Amino acid sequence: MTYLNLGCGSRYHHDWINIDIVSTDPHVRAHDLTRGIPLPDDSCEVVYHSHLLEHLRLPDAVRFMKECQRVLQPGGTLRVAVPDLERICRVYIEKLEAALADDQTAPEEYDWMLLELYDQTVREESGGQMRAYLLRDGIPNERFVYERIGEEGRAIIESFRHPSNADGALAKRRPSLMTALRYRIATLWRRLNEQMARLWLGQRGADALRLGRFRLSGEAHQWMYDRFSLARLMVAAGFVEPQQQTATTSRIPDWPSFNLDTTPDGFLVKPDSLFMEATKTARPRT
Repeated sequence: MTYLNLGCGSRYHHDWINIDIVSTDPHVRAHDLTRGIPLPDDSCEVVYHSHLLEHLRLPDAVRFMKECQRVLQPGGTLRVAVPDLERICRVYIEKLEAALADDQTAPEEYDWMLLELYDQTVREESGGQMRAYLLRDGIPNERFVYERIGEEGRAIIESFRHPSNADGALAKRRPSLMTALRYRIATLWRRLNEQMARLWLGQRGADALRLGRFRLSGEAHQWMYDRFSLARLMVAAGFVEPQQQTATTSRIPDWPSFNLDTTPDGFLVKPDSLFMEATKTARPRT
């Protein structure tokens, strides 16, 4: 099989082609996907990406989805997972109404839903207000937060509370020496540029430059999708039959066995996700 996992992060399968901007494992290929997908036309049976699309500006998202269509074989399946804007909005309204009705547990849950809705879109530094919320001594609505952010979020909270454990896990998938060297050089170059910007542009200009760089770094959300807008984007990119799925249902044979949207013991990696699939039109027979 030729299955492709784009922007895989730490969730990949050894039998797939896994691509991310930085490789931390021999099974992951390093490539900047804003430059296109480095595969030939009609070369993949499946293309999958999770919580990647929302990090692209809308015009870039259209081009990226067309790239996904290009590398898929006729009849192939595209599977996309994104934060579910519709569900976030519905839960936000539910918690707002509960808070207005003096439900004692609602204000904390309302605060969290407001962060889900806005923080990763408007934040100006890594982690934003969401990170500050999770770093508090004791989260009153911890169970609710875990239900929203799933196993990946639980791992993030654990890394905040016990950095030494996170360092050990990171060491097991340490990037190559060349990747680490490139990152170090890029960091030094960025700091030099920041110092030069302060000299030439003043503090306000330097702050604007820093903010712009962060906004384009890939962490911030550039757009959000619901089941209508994501289906419309798929059709605009040349796909047909967009259909909503769940973490464990798919047109892809034996999908749950790959453990990309779920853990091996069945927990959802990102419960806040909208899952949708579409098909590349098969070429008509001659």
